[in-house]
Amino acid sequence: MAIYPIRIFGDPVLRLETKPIADIDSAVLTLANDMIETMYDAPGVGLAANQIGIARRIAVFDAQDELGPRVMINPEVMETAGEVELEEGCLSVPGYWWEITRPAFARVKALDLDGNEVEYAGDGLLGRVLQHETDHLLGGLLIDRLGRPERRKALRDLRDNALGLT
Repeated sequence: MAIYPIRIFGDPVLRLETKPIADIDSAVLTLANDMIETMYDAPGVGLAANQIGIARRIAVFDAQDELGPRVMINPEVMETAGEVELEEGCLSVPGYWWEITRPAFARVKALDLDGNEVEYAGDGLLGRVLQHETDHLLGGLLIDRLGRPERRKALRDLRDNALGLT
């Protein structure tokens, strides 16, 4: 098992739309296990492959329920409903949290490590993490979900921090 460094805002790999996984081989199994270990080490509740520099469509998460860590290969959001604003952070934007509006409920279809189609659905943390990780795999970041004034301020803060001005 290996713990990968997490790519930080500004790294171009975070903006890439990841490539689907066609074959779930031993390399994908190893990657999934390494991603789970990396997620827990961070610590976080979700991790997409591009957050560790791998532009493949796989994410892991632990919604802090009795089910433990899960893997989503080639996930696709099938349904969302409602709306809720909650504080949200990201391992790739460390130290920052924003009020992010997202659908309250999400249902995602994906493959598991055996190649079986699975569905994950829920609200609360589960609904949020499903959407957050799927966004990553499409090249999105949580700051993309901010309104224009908040996004401008967030980008200014991130720039100033990167330049050591804060």
